[in-house]
Amino acid sequence: MRSSIPLGRIKGVQVGLNVSVLVIVAILVVGLAYGRFRAVFPGHSLPVYLLAGLVAAVLFMGSLLAHELAHAIMARREGIEVERITLWLLGGVAELRGEPRTPGADLRIAVVGPATSLVAGLVFGAAWLGAGLVLGASLVAEVFKYLAAVNVLLAVFNLIPAAPLDGGRVLRAVLWMRWHDRARAAITAARAGRWFGYALIVLGFLQVATGSSLNGLWYALIGLFLVSAATAEEQQTRLGTALRGIRVVDAMTAQPVVASPEETVSGLVERVVLRHRLSTYPLVGVDGSFRGMVTLNRIREVKPELRDTVRLADIACPPQDVPQARPDEPLTDLLARMPGRADGRAVVLDPAGRLVGLLTPTDISRTVQTADLRSALSGPRGTDLMPPYHGHHRDAA
Repeated sequence: MRSSIPLGRIKGVQVGLNVSVLVIVAILVVGLAYGRFRAVFPGHSLPVYLLAGLVAAVLFMGSLLAHELAHAIMARREGIEVERITLWLLGGVAELRGEPRTPGADLRIAVVGPATSLVAGLVFGAAWLGAGLVLGASLVAEVFKYLAAVNVLLAVFNLIPAAPLDGGRVLRAVLWMRWHDRARAAITAARAGRWFGYALIVLGFLQVATGSSLNGLWYALIGLFLVSAATAEEQQTRLGTALRGIRVVDAMTAQPVVASPEETVSGLVERVVLRHRLSTYPLVGVDGSFRGMVTLNRIREVKPELRDTVRLADIACPPQDVPQARPDEPLTDLLARMPGRADGRAVVLDPAGRLVGLLTPTDISRTVQTADLRSALSGPRGTDLMPPYHGHHRDAA
């Protein structure tokens, strides 16, 4: 879930909106203006209802952002890098690069989000009572009443013990404490999330089929999201188990074919591409330092008539945008930093910063396919799981 509208940084965390968030804001504004607010307090003009709906929608998105920020801040306290926070159609995503190393850390990161929503509900509830004392029964008080109710509902819903909801994280942490097996706990929480998603889908379709409520479509949409996300989490957990103990040096392509940043596109094509038929070419300076990465897709984007003059440095993915690793680093730690970056490639550098290897999707696929053979040769291992290749905190609004 990528940010389409950047909002800057809060507490050092990049925050953005996915364009789909505009849909939920529009639904809230129209639904509140034409529905709840007009029904409870008739007699106002349409612009007043729309303004009240807009204020309620914006404040709700702000409270949802506070929920995600709480996850992010707690995760950073536990030593986990936070890539970004994105608000989208069904709520928010705090993207964590890695997973908690202990059940206690897992539990703290999970519960702080719903706790923040509950506090927001209490704050808005106090504002509702205050507005009622000052203004009496009014549209202003109704806005605060709605925000109080929806934040409490958000806290309760996200505590349902089903991954990827926060309650699923709580369930995972508790089972991890009990079983001392993170993989087993994560798979159990993911399966609970998948069955809960199926239940929401069935409930949604039943409501639509019986004509009792169009909200069934919303239930079905949330259910589909939960099923998809929970299935992905289970697959990631199994992948993390299979790759545990494998180092980057065990998976990388050593001594890859490299090119100079000053070489032209046509020069690389004639010298290397047509002969080696590789898809990725790291750029290396005269001192052996890594200067960027060029892929076949980037080469194809250069018009043929320009290939004699365009340098590789002009089309390369910048070094800072390419995940970098050390040879002895656990492979799962590197994979946690790779999603959505540099076309799925990473470079391996020695302590002096010189290129010693390259990790491509082909290398990763081959390592995954042979991981079970490696496990059979090395014998049984412990039960604690290394982090899967990425971690997201997802919360449905």
